[in-house]
Amino acid sequence: MTARESADRKSPGVERLLADVPPGETPDVSGAFPRLEETRLRELEAWGERRPTTRGDVLVAEGEAEDTFYVLLSGRVAVVEALGTPDQRVARLHGPGRFLGELGVLTRQPAFLSDVVVDPGEVLAVPAERLRALAARDHAFGDLVLRAYLVRRWLTLGEGIGFRIIGSRYSATTRQLREFAARNRLPHRFLDLETDATAEQLLRSLGLGPGDTPIVLYRDRLLRNPATTELAPIFGLRDIGDGREICDLVVVGAGPAGLAAAVYGASEGLDTALLDGVAPGGQAARTSCIENYLGFPSGISGGELAERAVLQAEKFGARRSVPSEVVGLEEREGNHVLRFADGGELATRTVIVASGVRVRRLPVPGLEQFEDTCVYYAATPLEAQQCVGDPVVVVGGGNSAGQAAVFLAGHAAEVHLVVREHELDENMSRYLADRIVQDPRIEVHLHTTVKDLEGEGGRLEAVVVTDAVTGEQQRLPARDLMVFIGGEPSTSWLPDSVALDSGGYVLTGPETRRPAQRGVSGGLDPLLLETSLPGVFAAGDVRSGSVKRVASAAGEGAMAVRMVHEHLAKAR
Repeated sequence: MTARESADRKSPGVERLLADVPPGETPDVSGAFPRLEETRLRELEAWGERRPTTRGDVLVAEGEAEDTFYVLLSGRVAVVEALGTPDQRVARLHGPGRFLGELGVLTRQPAFLSDVVVDPGEVLAVPAERLRALAARDHAFGDLVLRAYLVRRWLTLGEGIGFRIIGSRYSATTRQLREFAARNRLPHRFLDLETDATAEQLLRSLGLGPGDTPIVLYRDRLLRNPATTELAPIFGLRDIGDGREICDLVVVGAGPAGLAAAVYGASEGLDTALLDGVAPGGQAARTSCIENYLGFPSGISGGELAERAVLQAEKFGARRSVPSEVVGLEEREGNHVLRFADGGELATRTVIVASGVRVRRLPVPGLEQFEDTCVYYAATPLEAQQCVGDPVVVVGGGNSAGQAAVFLAGHAAEVHLVVREHELDENMSRYLADRIVQDPRIEVHLHTTVKDLEGEGGRLEAVVVTDAVTGEQQRLPARDLMVFIGGEPSTSWLPDSVALDSGGYVLTGPETRRPAQRGVSGGLDPLLLETSLPGVFAAGDVRSGSVKRVASAAGEGAMAVRMVHEHLAKAR
């Protein structure tokens, strides 16, 4: 953007906003706002150009693509939320040596904030494509920028900066929108009609009532009760073209296995597309902290791990589409054709099935009346917000349930962990079981199952449990119920030509052959992770016999790509 173009974009409310800007700049937080050294600035000049700035110039506007990496050489820039609206405010202030922008510079997503010049000076403008090329060559610089952008995204999510979702916490459609935004790590703010007086005031100012909710406000757009498929393209989450091209590889499912497959497939030159029905991360994204994943001694949240993997995949050219619900797979003209719920199609030479598992619902009467309001199948900051000060019951005996109990203990009034196993470490890692036993905020109920739920009007009051050994019943106070009792394989979209085991998981390798065929010579044996349908592979939790761990799923995703190469080589 030229200086003239930037000047023409001055917002009428900018001067009023800038008149109240304090001196100084926002302190650096955990590497979010680093200052580049002089030597680095001189190196960057070879990749961009110097541009003068004047007070009020809008360098980056909310909702537009972040196609330029700006470094401040002199002057100051304000990072502004809701520019040009009555709610506009300065969120950050930056001075010389700092760079602007957020994750959209790397992911091609639109900006969630605007960058406005406060004090005139000069910037160095580097096209985003050149930045990505430089980051790939200079790993130290690339890591610096990536870390800063990841921390900035973490800060905006925590501060509730971004587009607004207005609705009731007890609305199923509102909850769906919130989960979509949170799982895809889209900066947003939720205004709850049940507790936030400003939410109702805002509705009145827009001429709307509670019956019109949920609504989404983004820039000058007002979306009434939008579907997630309507939000996805606005925020740059759908990138698979018109479906006419033929991919080398389509990965169905963006959990650890699917993300690993997308990274390795794209990095090895395959035209790769990654699809998921909800958001990246799969089951892993439903946990607040993964502590036993190699290379992260302090642990990492499932959401952040998925976000990093998506950045890697996109860096190598993989395209992704979320939400994209696959409902069918068929053979056509020598290719595999995936059919989507919205009627679209995508053709590919090979497929990796990494669709994982669907959460298993608790088999208790009356679950339906609470499921849209008080029952959760994840434990992330989104769920923690709902549980602050409430008594919570967590059901499950695996690592996901254990991590949820530990995480929620820091937010809830009390946490009850209901485990059907007789020993806590029967299906849970020893380190986690020990931590739970030593935590006075968590009460563990062993060899216990849920018998009933109590409450009215969709609001949970208590969970009734039964001790399988003594037969004793107990009423546990609960406003929120967290369920982690495993899942069922997501394979209903697969054709009959893909063999499944008795539990519905995908068979791979020699197990896919009929007994009479085993040992027959002639090169008929499928590859290790290949299904009974040639060119279709399976990895991760959806595969029969898989180890239900993040590390093993990622390993299988990488292995599957190696076998895709072998299949394509034979097909030539």
